[in-house]
Amino acid sequence: MNCETAKQMMETNDPALAEHVLSCPSCIMRTQARYYEAPPGLEQKIRQSLRQEISTAPSPWRWMAIAATVLLVASVTWNISMLRSHADKSGPVLSAHIRSLSGTHLLDVPSTDQHTVKPWFNGKLDFSPQVKDVEGFPLLGGRLEYFEGHPAAALIYGRRQHTINLFTWPSPPTSEASETRNGYHLETWSSNGMTFWAVSDLNETELRQFVSLYRQN
Repeated sequence: MNCETAKQMMETNDPALAEHVLSCPSCIMRTQARYYEAPPGLEQKIRQSLRQEISTAPSPWRWMAIAATVLLVASVTWNISMLRSHADKSGPVLSAHIRSLSGTHLLDVPSTDQHTVKPWFNGKLDFSPQVKDVEGFPLLGGRLEYFEGHPAAALIYGRRQHTINLFTWPSPPTSEASETRNGYHLETWSSNGMTFWAVSDLNETELRQFVSLYRQN
């Protein structure tokens, strides 16, 4: 008798099975072992526990998602702070531009010669402003300005009947930005430890052309 035949005889409790079982260890284990039915709900509890372990276990994707979130928050915070910084500066800059047009203090040194305007600032500032000739935008002269207690140079350029005030002073690097307020256009950037603000009622395209030519020279 083989084990397969013995297995079939176990289901019917055939008396002829005894002789084979006594000589077959495998069949002895099969007939003597006890089987218990799992308690209700055990499988569900095991599956739920496994899901919790998987969801709480650290994974590369989870850490990447956390890192991406942190970077996003930092980026948004930085951009908001930069926008606030520009807004804080653009108000006084625009006021200085309008004030120079409405009064008689547009020019301290009226001259179209950069070699006359630049030396005029010597001894009046603790930096040397970059006075440049810009093609299509003639230099009209310069004057002193003050922003938040620090001195700044105002370089004045013209374009037809429009006046461009280019303010500059030493400061940490800032990002480039464009802004329009009350019909005036403002462009700001930084270079070589200096901040620049160009302000005019000139159209945006030509003001940006002025900024581009000034930065190229």
